[in-house]
Amino acid sequence: MSAIADIGLERGQTWLQDLLKLAHLPARVSIEQHDLAQASGSIWLTITESDLTPEQINILVGEHGEVLDALQYLANTIVNLGQPPEAQHAYTIELHGYRVKRQAELQALAEAAVAHVRETHQPYVIEHLSAAERRQIHNLLSDYEDLKTFSQGREPARHLVVQPQVSPAETSP
Repeated sequence: MSAIADIGLERGQTWLQDLLKLAHLPARVSIEQHDLAQASGSIWLTITESDLTPEQINILVGEHGEVLDALQYLANTIVNLGQPPEAQHAYTIELHGYRVKRQAELQALAEAAVAHVRETHQPYVIEHLSAAERRQIHNLLSDYEDLKTFSQGREPARHLVVQPQVSPAETSP
């Protein structure tokens, strides 16, 4: 790993540990290297749950992962602020296996969308996703040449649409 990558790892880890300390939460942050981290292209910062109460874990995850999403957004914005492009990193914040479980749910959702669109040739709308989750589904389906994905609407009602790819021959009169 390059020196720039090492600094990015440390910057993200230190930022999150300092934030948790300011919130009087006695948790440590570790840097995880596993298949999901490799596949997502992000640095996974895992909050060690052993020093947290179940209530603290629930608060940090939030309803439908909203607090984790907010922490992750802040980490990606603040830690990369003022950094040159080559020193910027994508961070994923994990706690209590939430991201791993949610990734499996998103994978199943993407597969259901593919099956529906291929079977019916009709668009499939996926609602109630965060911006990061929409991006994950876009990435999961990017290799399907017969399908296209796009986001539509405005927050908080923004959603992802999966539909058949229209070939140029189908659009000409």
